[in-house]
Amino acid sequence: MNKLKILVVDDESRMRKLVKDFLVKQNYEVMEAGDGSEALDIFFENQDIALIILDVMMPRMDGWQVCREVRNYSKVPIIMLTARTDERDELQGFQLGVDEYIAKPFSPKILVARVEAILRRTNQLTEDEVLSCGGISIDQAAHVVTIDGKTVDLSFKEFELLTYFMENKGIALSRERILNSVWNYDYFGDARTIDTHVKKLRSKLGEKGDLIKTVWGMGYKLEA
Repeated sequence: MNKLKILVVDDESRMRKLVKDFLVKQNYEVMEAGDGSEALDIFFENQDIALIILDVMMPRMDGWQVCREVRNYSKVPIIMLTARTDERDELQGFQLGVDEYIAKPFSPKILVARVEAILRRTNQLTEDEVLSCGGISIDQAAHVVTIDGKTVDLSFKEFELLTYFMENKGIALSRERILNSVWNYDYFGDARTIDTHVKKLRSKLGEKGDLIKTVWGMGYKLEA
């Protein structure tokens, strides 16, 4: 699968490098621009850019101007970064068609999670339509789980949790990482909710529930 291209626009080279490093680890191709004018040049030269991460305060042309120009031609997802937390700025961003608004300083992990959530929502981050492991199959398009051909009835979150395990099979996943990825930061409880959902999921998977291994002191991993 071709890597999705993300354009990171910020006049601070250290910030660009920080964001780029985290995105590259997640297998994205990252392009960089140090100001708004350069960003537009890169954007119009590369029609396959999947998402733009755009700083507000920049020389030559600020983020708002870049956003307006891009929106005249494209609905590409845009995440705005700003050091200001003025509500008027945030409202202006959404009125211009910004998809996400993140205030500095921020966690790069959270930024990557927001990127992935937006790309999933806009159907650009597509995995194989059918995921399979150890007799378990997930048809993502139909939202159906089968075990050795028999359908298993899962709740929405159980389906998402199992999908996440299948997409990361063989990888030890911490509770925090699972919570951040599956609950997309909109859950304000604690990591014990993971244990509860895993217990229910294992039960519904029957014998195949044993494929979800406990990694003591850390979390879980799916292993066939």
